[in-house]
Amino acid sequence: MKRDEIALSNFKHYLSQNPYPGRGLVIGRSGEDKWLILYWIMGRSAQSRNRRFVVDGGILKTEPIDPGSIADPSLIIYEAMLDLPDIYLVSNGDQTRTMVETLQGGGTIEDALIKREHEPDAPHFTPRISGVLSFKGKTASMILSILKASPLDSSYTDRFFYRPSMPAVGFGFGLTTYLGDGNPLPSFSGEPLLLPCHDGAEEILERYWNALNLDNRIAIAAKEISDLGRRSEIFIRNR
Repeated sequence: MKRDEIALSNFKHYLSQNPYPGRGLVIGRSGEDKWLILYWIMGRSAQSRNRRFVVDGGILKTEPIDPGSIADPSLIIYEAMLDLPDIYLVSNGDQTRTMVETLQGGGTIEDALIKREHEPDAPHFTPRISGVLSFKGKTASMILSILKASPLDSSYTDRFFYRPSMPAVGFGFGLTTYLGDGNPLPSFSGEPLLLPCHDGAEEILERYWNALNLDNRIAIAAKEISDLGRRSEIFIRNR
């Protein structure tokens, strides 16, 4: 299979034909000097749906639509995208802040995420997915990670880190929290997905937004990065 066919097949199977991939992120290249970080959230419960994306000083975060209806903000209100000089971070929880603080202290992404566990939302035990796009070296590089409940004992966390080569223009690598709907929800498994990243950030945002299940999608954001990581802009869409 050619890479275009693989990316399209993954897009259809894991996203457009999947009622519930959950939260997801993609890091890729949309042009010769255009990089992209995509992140979306979905929800089945009233509490999960009671939120939206906002951009505050270059930071992407979730906020409640009706603060009075939030019973437990710990797993649904967080900073999803944060930046450091030449480094861009994204995650589906407050581990984004953990990664920033660890890097500022001289540690690594692995050091940061070894401190964290999968989410404590039994019976689903939602994975924590994270991504890093760095311009610190001679060329751009990425790290993707997923922290999942151990199949042997859900009180333990299995940690996976991936360092794929930067993809060709028009492609990216992504992770989702789930493989589909269910009770409990089945955690994502396997290697990061090769996915399409053609066109500009706003067009890509719309393509992925339209692929997500109409009833369960909540918000999506695309950060376009250019000039070797020196400039960035965030686009958002809320339901």
